[in-house]
Amino acid sequence: MPEPGKKPVSAFSKKPRSVEVAAGSPAVFEVETERAGVKVRWQRGGSDIGASSKYGLATEGTRHTLTVREVGPADQGSYAVIAGSSKVKFDLKVTEAEKAEPVLAPAPAPAEATGTPGETLAPAAELGESAPSPEGSSSAARNDPTPGAPDDPIGLFVMRPQDGEVTVGGSITFSARVAGASLLKPPVVKWFKGKWVDLSSKVGQHLQLHDSYDRANKVYLFELHITDAQPAFTGGYRCEVSTKDKFDCSNFNLTVHEAVGTGDVDLLSSFRRTSLAGGGRRISDSHEDAGILDFSSLLKKSSFRTPRDSKLEAPAEEDVWEILRQAPPSEYERIAFQYGVTDLRGMLKRLKGMRRDEKKSTAFQKKLEPAYQVSKGHKIRLTVELADPDAEVKWLKNGQEIQMSGSKYIFESIGAKRTLTISQCSLADDAAYQCVVGGEKCSTELFVKEPPVLITRPLEDQLVMVGQRVEFECEVSEEGAQVKWLKDGVELTREETFKYRFKKDGRRHRLIINEATLEDTGHYALRTSGGQALAELIVQEKKLEVYQSIADLTVGAKDQAVFKCEVSDENVRGVWLKNGKELVPDSRIKVSHIGRVHKLTIDDVTPADEADYSFVPEGFACNLSAKLHFMEVKIDFVPRQEPPKIHLDCPGRIPDTIVVVAGNKLRLDVPISGDPAPTVIWQKAITQGNKSQARPAPDAPEDAGDSNEWVFDKKLLCETEGRVRVETTKDRSIFTVEGAEKEDEGVYTVTVKNPVGEDRVNLTVKVIDVPDAPAAPKVSNVGEDSCTVQWEPPAYDGGQPVLGYILERKKKKSYRWMRLNFDLIQELSHEARRMIEGVVYEMRVYAVNAIGMSRPSPASQPFMPIGPPSEPTHLAVEDVSDTTVSLKWRPPERVGAGGLDGYSVEYCPEGGSEWVAALRGLTEHTSILVKDLPTGARLLFRVRAHNMAGPGAPVTTTEPVTVQEILQRPRLQLPRHLRQTIQKKVGEPVNLLIPFQGKPRPQVTWTKEGQPLAGEEVSVRNSPTDTILFIRAARRAHSGTYQVTVRIENMEDKATLVLQVVDKPSPPQDLRVTEAWGLNVALEWKPPQDDGNTELWGYTVQKADKKTMEWFTVLEHYRRTHCVVPELIIGNGYYFRVFSQNMVGSSDTAATTKEPVFIPRPGITYEPPNYKALDFSEAPSFTQPLVNRSVIAGYTTMLCCAVRGSPKPKISWFKNGLDLGEDARFRMFSKQGVLTLEIRKPCPFDGGIYVCRATNLQGEAQCECRLEVRASRRLGGHNDMASSSAVPQ
Repeated sequence: MPEPGKKPVSAFSKKPRSVEVAAGSPAVFEVETERAGVKVRWQRGGSDIGASSKYGLATEGTRHTLTVREVGPADQGSYAVIAGSSKVKFDLKVTEAEKAEPVLAPAPAPAEATGTPGETLAPAAELGESAPSPEGSSSAARNDPTPGAPDDPIGLFVMRPQDGEVTVGGSITFSARVAGASLLKPPVVKWFKGKWVDLSSKVGQHLQLHDSYDRANKVYLFELHITDAQPAFTGGYRCEVSTKDKFDCSNFNLTVHEAVGTGDVDLLSSFRRTSLAGGGRRISDSHEDAGILDFSSLLKKSSFRTPRDSKLEAPAEEDVWEILRQAPPSEYERIAFQYGVTDLRGMLKRLKGMRRDEKKSTAFQKKLEPAYQVSKGHKIRLTVELADPDAEVKWLKNGQEIQMSGSKYIFESIGAKRTLTISQCSLADDAAYQCVVGGEKCSTELFVKEPPVLITRPLEDQLVMVGQRVEFECEVSEEGAQVKWLKDGVELTREETFKYRFKKDGRRHRLIINEATLEDTGHYALRTSGGQALAELIVQEKKLEVYQSIADLTVGAKDQAVFKCEVSDENVRGVWLKNGKELVPDSRIKVSHIGRVHKLTIDDVTPADEADYSFVPEGFACNLSAKLHFMEVKIDFVPRQEPPKIHLDCPGRIPDTIVVVAGNKLRLDVPISGDPAPTVIWQKAITQGNKSQARPAPDAPEDAGDSNEWVFDKKLLCETEGRVRVETTKDRSIFTVEGAEKEDEGVYTVTVKNPVGEDRVNLTVKVIDVPDAPAAPKVSNVGEDSCTVQWEPPAYDGGQPVLGYILERKKKKSYRWMRLNFDLIQELSHEARRMIEGVVYEMRVYAVNAIGMSRPSPASQPFMPIGPPSEPTHLAVEDVSDTTVSLKWRPPERVGAGGLDGYSVEYCPEGGSEWVAALRGLTEHTSILVKDLPTGARLLFRVRAHNMAGPGAPVTTTEPVTVQEILQRPRLQLPRHLRQTIQKKVGEPVNLLIPFQGKPRPQVTWTKEGQPLAGEEVSVRNSPTDTILFIRAARRAHSGTYQVTVRIENMEDKATLVLQVVDKPSPPQDLRVTEAWGLNVALEWKPPQDDGNTELWGYTVQKADKKTMEWFTVLEHYRRTHCVVPELIIGNGYYFRVFSQNMVGSSDTAATTKEPVFIPRPGITYEPPNYKALDFSEAPSFTQPLVNRSVIAGYTTMLCCAVRGSPKPKISWFKNGLDLGEDARFRMFSKQGVLTLEIRKPCPFDGGIYVCRATNLQGEAQCECRLEVRASRRLGGHNDMASSSAVPQ
């Protein structure tokens, strides 16, 4: 497969050119190859050309010549030359001898005026070696003069079709190569002419589409072949290739040059649809030439021709009409396609009107221009100058007068100038405009150019859970633009609106999937006329993540207890349980659900509320539990002068640590007693120490904490207002912290004093929070679609062990982050996968503990997944000498977005570890000759592929290679078909190729029947790897046993071949008639003298009447030498002849009887037979009688019966005894014995008894039936329908 970004190497340094010669003259074609010794093949019409009296082939070094002698009309056509994988096509055109001289005198043909003569087919005719590199062939690259522009990373073309030129009647081929290494299915390729004409429906005489697949290089080749080119073929073409998730297209132009012609322009004939010659009717649209408006037929008759300007494209602001005025007619269709002009008919009308001599106008001093162009959304001014400044002016659009309405149309009158201004032009303003003054008018046409719709804000990748709503949003450059939504390359249509919804909001387009499923995973694209946006949707199984779990609480009597948890899905409902039983809310117990937060509030806590509380989310196997501890206040009766006492239910006077979540309210309710009332003092110990690092597990040792923290002082807390406040009553002291923070954590000392004494208790408060944000992660080990992300733990774990981490990524130019894991990552590194090669990404990480998720870390440094290529394949040693080793290999199967820069080759002695480079730098070839190696050394060789990501994995030779000329025993590899007897017909060529092996080159010897070959008819050609025995025209004398021997010193190998040259046999001998009797003749003959050197298949016996002498075959493939010819005609004389037949065919002549054999007439008297007369008379009888009928009045009725009798009986019909033969209301039919009486629209009067009577000479018979006619009941809503024989009239 050609390396991306590298120009394919051609085997030719000089290519042949198409020539035009006179009949009878020789035609010479020359090519030069890059190196000598290259085998060159010449072809015509796909068949190889050999040296003969017609064709001469010559080779001299690197120059190869084909000479066509005495050229005639039959030699005209397309030729090709092939060297290796390079193929170049060229044409030979033959002209009449008497017209050859005058043609040379005039100026060069138009095809030659544009470039070097004879090279018009070169750009598109070569099939690989002369095609430009991919980056130089796309339409974008052609317009960008910057060299070395990078390829599109998602492009599919390896080689794009190039612009081509051809003369009228010539042929041209456009080729497109598509990389197939990464495709699971063949790509879909479509060829278009202009914007909309699909060329697959035009395949026929002038156009063929071909495709093939190169399995070795994994490249698809698609060809568009045009033969007998016509001027109508000139224009812009487009090749589109699409796969499951990619799309690419390439534009190219075809120019058909023609001779200068004169004549008037027939405008009407150019607008007629083409049809078959001489046909008076139109052909269906499926015909290759039918249904096309031949606009170019109008252009090709123009009387002038301007040289083709290769730099025809004008700046966007230039008027398209000015470009058309300066362009040759062959460029009209291409310019119309480039500037979006769809009304070709109107364009040609204006062109013809512009060429017409304008008459002097009496009303206008300056008319409108023939055409105007304006971009969509801009305004245009149409201005005329009048001869009479006071004249009234009307403006028309498509024949309708323009009325002043709003700000769309503005009419201005300044002196003799009249101006029509059209604001905010749209496609509806693309029309013909006229300015009418009195009875005179001037016309123009306005073209509104619609710019391509561009993507202004691309789609964003999304990762959702099953059942969630997905919404892709993209913004384009124009409101109301037509777009297409695709999934994995397949368009989403309106028929799937049950699954997908499409919305348009100005320039924004949305694709909505209400409930995502796993099948919705894939790549979604929005395609416009100016590009497409691509995004990936990943749908994962639904999981519930707990951001904040409920915590144990310790509260006192009459206080409020609040359990709160936060989950990842705000739509999840749940149930609160108390000791495993569902908790029913009431006036004191309240349950709330706001967003992702679920809360249980218990007011006026009592001892009965102390229990285990759980929250169970619906639909998930998850249970969040916590315990409510009731702080019991013990009040003991004390007498007066009681010392102060703090009443806490704390064993050992060491209370448990009070844990509060950051942001929550902390309330310490301390019951006290004492008489007189004690004074309460709250103090907080001011400590200094280090922030605790993130701990990976909850069971980490904590005994080192005391050594890192020490007390400096105590802070007195006495505020009664604010965030931290103290409230004291007679029997209790309440310490409250609103919105606990990290600084509120520490040891609080409660001291109560009165004159009798004091009491003191230390309360430890711990504030837990989410962890700090980790530092920016580091990305390493970047591969093709993966990388390794590493990070450090957060500086502060929030007072709770870090449970894990969440990793997110995004594209650098995107704003949407996509989560990579739903299960927490326990380690400090993760391997991210499923990235698109060549796209720049960023990573960030979150730390998660039991409280929740930290803020995101800073984004990592941007990185691009580009993997090195895989190892080369099929590394093999091609040849070994005393100082050199020749290696060859195939390109790696995977190259990637980084392309392929080249290969490095290294070698290492067997058992060693130091690899030595075999060449400086990299090589682009897949073979190499390693020189200057030590003789006798045993070396291992390895090859690596390199790209911008670095070297790929090496491929190493399986066994060490000994650097020494190998003495290989000679061996003949006799093909299987040569091991049997070789049969050839006389006159056929004999070409026996026998491969052999051996080093050094063996000596080859041929013998026949033990004697050396002699004569010029038998020639032997030897090469280093095979030998050929060639006989141009075989004769019978060439039959025999041939022996070929290959010898190296005292070693040899032999093979024996048996050649049998066969011919037609001679005719049989001594044909004679041995006996004739009745209608039979016995023949006998002897076998032929010559059987043609092969087995006889039999004989063919023929006879001929003496009168006509026309031969008829009696027996074929008859193997005996005697036969009997039967069934001859009495009174005729016959000649007989016999042919011999073998595998070649029948003998050229036959053995024929000299005298005719006469078949005599025997004396026979004819006696006619005596037959007995039979009487077939029969009396009439009814085989099917009449049946009674009941019908409805007004419906025609049939009465049917069947009768037989001989002679044919006479039929009579009667009704109630009256003959019906004269009544016109009755019709009688008789066919094949079936009798029918038709009664037209019967009424009740027609009811009665009907009789059918049949009479002949043998007797008579009759049958009767009763017919009842019922009146129709039309008003009853139900009609009694008659039988199927009643038909309404």
